[in-house]
Amino acid sequence: MTLGDPILEAWEDTCEKNRQRAAIFDAQGRVARTFSQIEERADHFAGQLETIGPGKVFAIQIGNHPDWPSLFLACLRKQLVVLPLEQTISNEQKQSAFEICRVVAAAVAGGRNVRILPPATAAATTTWEGDPPSLLKLTSGTTAVPRAVRFRSQQLLADCENICETMGISQRDLNFGVIPISHSYGFSNLLTPLIVRGVALALSNDRMPRAIIDGLAATRATVFPGMPVFYQSFCEMAEAPSLPDLRLCISAGAPLPPEIAQGFCEKFGREIHSFYGASECGGICYVREAQSVPGFVGEAMSGVEIKQVDPDNPASLIRVRSRAVADGYFPEPDQDKLGNGIFVPDDLLEKTVAGYRIVGRSSDLINVAGKKVHPAEVEAEILRCRGVRAAIVFGRESERRNEEIAACVVAKGLSERELLAHCRARLSSWQVPRRIYFVEAIPVNERGKTSRRELARLYPVVR
Repeated sequence: MTLGDPILEAWEDTCEKNRQRAAIFDAQGRVARTFSQIEERADHFAGQLETIGPGKVFAIQIGNHPDWPSLFLACLRKQLVVLPLEQTISNEQKQSAFEICRVVAAAVAGGRNVRILPPATAAATTTWEGDPPSLLKLTSGTTAVPRAVRFRSQQLLADCENICETMGISQRDLNFGVIPISHSYGFSNLLTPLIVRGVALALSNDRMPRAIIDGLAATRATVFPGMPVFYQSFCEMAEAPSLPDLRLCISAGAPLPPEIAQGFCEKFGREIHSFYGASECGGICYVREAQSVPGFVGEAMSGVEIKQVDPDNPASLIRVRSRAVADGYFPEPDQDKLGNGIFVPDDLLEKTVAGYRIVGRSSDLINVAGKKVHPAEVEAEILRCRGVRAAIVFGRESERRNEEIAACVVAKGLSERELLAHCRARLSSWQVPRRIYFVEAIPVNERGKTSRRELARLYPVVR
């Protein structure tokens, strides 16, 4: 029984047409699940969830386990609200998520098996005002306090359709899944295309670059949703295998530097297509034809409408409108930012003839003694210095200046004194970093993103 859920209705059609076809492979190319086996496991989990009432929040923290689609389908059938959690979050973050989202039970991975932890009797009851969501996506937004984004199945389905139509992904493809299914990018590019459109996938929990590229070759995957850090590692890899079956390379999670895109294309003969989205609304923009422009994210995706909040300003916030936009935040709504089918990201975008370019974030502005400095301006100047390969600029607390500028830089044959001299000659005095830290690589989290807030905590002002 589908209960009128559009994802369950799509799954019934997918399963009926593909019952004995391989649905999920492991990283060596061995069949892990057929479509009929996914259905059998969904029935199994539905039985285990029998005692949990409709509208309750159920957490899934199992990594890229082949039981992910079965668990999600079982939750939809029992009308539970799914909360995906990444395996790498700390116990403190997990407990906070459980409390904020009022989780009553959870699925966890133990080796090859998935265990369902019993309901927590202390969890508060959530009424959802008669309109329960199907999924909660955890996000920190612009603050350190986590909150969730409410999605119904209709919105998840719309995002899947927008992605598949824009990127030309079909049942003939094989997705290689190393990005976390628990993250919005993985959920929309891996899980829902499998359930809704029968796009098979190969799953891996090994994020080492050598394991990823060997997995791409062994599975003969045709589509790789990746992140810039992966493509950079592939470019630097010695004796990398050829990837003749790979036809579509996608990059999201962080801006793709043009030099990485160019290097990958020269080495593997494949263009990388940048993909820009957000937890609150799914896909926003996509680069259909590669451009050697920093921060370029292309045009609006199929089914997505974009308008600049301030069209008279070269760099402006945007309003995203689509059927994939979430209902709102939980537990506290923010109608000015998310609601009524519209989402306003924190990114500042510049509209060009070819499409949109991200130039920074409104929340990243650094207040140096009353003067507003955008880190992207400082980063651009640092990157012009010979020997610099990568840079990220952030603000940190300062007793005398409110905030001061610091930077993490990847460079060769360059000293801090030389780089600061380069900056002083080209930037206003308040834009020049007070300290530069040379690092082997720009730190990123599991999602491939770098947090300026986290860097400010890692590199505080020494008093």
